[in-house]
Amino acid sequence: MTDILVVEDNDELREILVDFLRNEGYVVSAAGDGDKALAIFERYGAKLLVLDICLPGADGIRILEKVRETSNTPVLMVSARVGKDDKLKAIISGADDYIEKPYDIDILIAKIKGIFKRRLAVDEITDGGIRLDIAHEAVFKDGMQVEVTAKEFELLRLLMENKGQTLLKSFIFKNIWGSDSDSEEQTLTVHISRLREKLEKDPKKPEKIITVWGKGYRYE
Repeated sequence: MTDILVVEDNDELREILVDFLRNEGYVVSAAGDGDKALAIFERYGAKLLVLDICLPGADGIRILEKVRETSNTPVLMVSARVGKDDKLKAIISGADDYIEKPYDIDILIAKIKGIFKRRLAVDEITDGGIRLDIAHEAVFKDGMQVEVTAKEFELLRLLMENKGQTLLKSFIFKNIWGSDSDSEEQTLTVHISRLREKLEKDPKKPEKIITVWGKGYRYE
């Protein structure tokens, strides 16, 4: 998965921003229009989107709304629009931050670092009797540690971070395994089954890791 997906239709500005971010050590992908951006995100995912509002194809707000259907990936909106209504629409649609053009590149990078820092600052996720220790990649149920593999931990973390949201099978697989595969459905099904065996009271009647038929899975 790439660190940052930059979506900007101005070729010169996009190239400058990509170069600056790569110099900061980030793995960066870029797109100049909304449709390409959605295709890249759906296929490869990203830990953060830097997203212009005015774009050819799907505009930034539409992309943001699509991303929020399946993911809580941080989104930093960038726009020449300075009106209050535009900012409110972006925030209400799920943007994590908003910066106006023209912007100082150092301020933009500071905002990006701030978003990553806040996300990484989370040291545990808890829900009822289930607790994830992020730093040690450990899972606890009712205070007792449950042995899980690295992939099982990543899968459970993704589901719990998006509690209440249905995540598509393709989205889950690409976030956890990183690329497409003929064994996608079988691999995911096996890992879901193992997590249920370890965490559910009755794995055959799961109450936490729910199957949404024809779509994917949801953590309740």
